[in-house]
Amino acid sequence: MPSRETARRVPALLPGLLLVILGASGFAVLLDAVLERDDLAGLDQPALEWLADHRTGWLTTVFTTITTVFGPYVLPVIVAVGCGIWGWRTHRWRDPVMLVGAMVFSTIVSTVVKALVARPRPAGDLQTVPGVESSFSFPSGHTIGAATLVLVGGYLLWREARTRSAFVEWTVVSVVVVLVVAASRLYLGYHFITDVLAGVCLAVVTLGVVVGIDRWRGASVGATHGEEITLAAREEDARLGYGAAGPTAASPTPSARQAPQDPRTADDPSDR
Repeated sequence: MPSRETARRVPALLPGLLLVILGASGFAVLLDAVLERDDLAGLDQPALEWLADHRTGWLTTVFTTITTVFGPYVLPVIVAVGCGIWGWRTHRWRDPVMLVGAMVFSTIVSTVVKALVARPRPAGDLQTVPGVESSFSFPSGHTIGAATLVLVGGYLLWREARTRSAFVEWTVVSVVVVLVVAASRLYLGYHFITDVLAGVCLAVVTLGVVVGIDRWRGASVGATHGEEITLAAREEDARLGYGAAGPTAASPTPSARQAPQDPRTADDPSDR
């Protein structure tokens, strides 16, 4: 018979598990299309050819800047500096470390999948700068990096507020950033549609892993429905000396504290 702690932890994993299943299922469909060269993969070449025929100078400059910012050289620096400031300002390093870990995890997954699938990049005449990209094409590393950043980072920030407005802001920012970065990779001719969509799917898998770990830990400390306790609650617990198992020895319960002595019943030498 499962213990009470296990019974509380298992339901906490469901949201993360559902995200992993959703992302993995979408990725499997895209991978099958790429390997069989059918379904959605049939749009890859025509879409890139259309974009190449409709490029303009100013838009090329904008998308080149975007793809550089979210590339493998600039984005890690932005994430490292941002997480460092985050941890320094809040004096809490768990969330910044989780975001860095998620970025590393998604990068490793992307690198391994690229090597296994070994899909060539689009033809050089479709790229704005032929030969600048030397790795394989499937999935898009830029897209998975950008999507992981906004999805996981947004989740960790939203979790503290848990308000509808914060959720809407997180959703809007995530959609806009992912669409812009994915569009830059397609417009510049460095990836196919299936590449960028696969990157988004793997980022959803990464988000699911983070949500599962986070809620599992939340359930272990007794958070309601496996949700992570809020920042205010954590700070209050720390101030009162509460831990996962209840009040610590440094913070005795009211019943354990000695009641103030009534002056009328105090030991009086004259009563002896």
